[in-house]
Amino acid sequence: MNAVAVAVLVVLVLAVLRVHVVLALLLGGIVGGMLGGLGLTGTMLAFQDGLGGGAKIALSYALLGAFAMAVANSGLPKMLADWLVRRIGKQSGDGSATAVKATEFGLIGGTLAMAVMSQNLIPVHIAFIPLLIPPLLQVMNTLKLDRRLIACVLTFGLVTTYMFLPVGFGKIFLEDILMGNIREAGMDTTGIHVMSAMWIPAVGMVIGLLVAVFISYRKPREYDNRPLTIQADDKEVTVTKYKMIVSIIAIVLCFAIQLYLTNTGSDADPLLVGAITGLALFMASGAVKWNEADDVFSAGMRMMALIGFIMITAQGFASVMSETGAIPDLVQGAADLFQGNKAAAAFAILVVGLIVTMGIGSSFSTLPIITAIYVPLCAALGFSPLATVSIIGTAGALGDAGSPASDSTLGPTSGLNADGQHDHIRDSVIPTFIHYNIPLLLAGWVAAMVL
Repeated sequence: MNAVAVAVLVVLVLAVLRVHVVLALLLGGIVGGMLGGLGLTGTMLAFQDGLGGGAKIALSYALLGAFAMAVANSGLPKMLADWLVRRIGKQSGDGSATAVKATEFGLIGGTLAMAVMSQNLIPVHIAFIPLLIPPLLQVMNTLKLDRRLIACVLTFGLVTTYMFLPVGFGKIFLEDILMGNIREAGMDTTGIHVMSAMWIPAVGMVIGLLVAVFISYRKPREYDNRPLTIQADDKEVTVTKYKMIVSIIAIVLCFAIQLYLTNTGSDADPLLVGAITGLALFMASGAVKWNEADDVFSAGMRMMALIGFIMITAQGFASVMSETGAIPDLVQGAADLFQGNKAAAAFAILVVGLIVTMGIGSSFSTLPIITAIYVPLCAALGFSPLATVSIIGTAGALGDAGSPASDSTLGPTSGLNADGQHDHIRDSVIPTFIHYNIPLLLAGWVAAMVL
């Protein structure tokens, strides 16, 4: 039995049994390492080595949380949330079925827009969710809106945006990681436009979203109006015009710096530098007072701490999986099983990508692992360069939605569970797995056949 496949299965089973994700990743890594012949000592050493790789990710997330909290301290998110609550409340107050439906779709559309913009226009990734979603929970309760639907909407915006649009995080994923690693693996990518390779998989994600909105979760679901148990900040925010201006300038500056660093191919982490610059502006301008800075930044880092810790653990798990050497065996075994049958081989390759990403929890971390194996494999099987890019991009993105350790599921849970009524596994992981991994797998297979 392949060590990687068993390790991922252990993680998923433990997570479904409500074992904490960090512990599930640790135990899954130990099982995989032992099966892979590393022994307990070798497994733990590999796990520890991987933790260092996750430290930069965790620091970036912590600083993004601090930056998001500084923005929140300006009153901009609160003002937006209050405006949405007033507008939605006014619409729903009509009482007619048409008004209620208009309110629901307005809330769904607004949430989707915020998720999409968090990947490019206002690149704070998931840090916006615990700030903007909790104030809207009471409105969702009034509308009897199923939170599993909102989890699917948020995950769609977070994942589809970076896997299709080469801007912001999408540029990092598509241009730097996907195309960069494919070139390093020896394939000529001249003349290949990455959006041409990824549009069919993106359509699969759209289909999954439409199914979630119009079929799976269209029925009302009852929730209690409970007080928020998880809050980004419990202080009263004083909104001033000056703070608002500084906040907008900081957001634009953060975006511009990230865009510049990604376009120039700098080795500096765009998220890290952008967040630090934005925080520095808040401090230098006095929008965040020096005597309040510690509280504001600590609250922001605390808000993202659990997610950062899970991402660190996931990197340790990924290190163990790589050290076992079982990933190439898994890929080659899948290819050998369907040798000569391109359709079956493409499906098997995508399923392997799904398994690897489900365990690691990050598409960005999966691509460098699988690309060096997939490029020569796809060439040997006779896939075109465009189809190869589509297969590898889809295999990397598969499993991001639906992974217990993915920020694309952890982020929605952090906001929707603010009153303790949204389970991470049953209400975020399983719904997003069903609605996105299945259509994405099928769409990726179609792309492999027609491109």
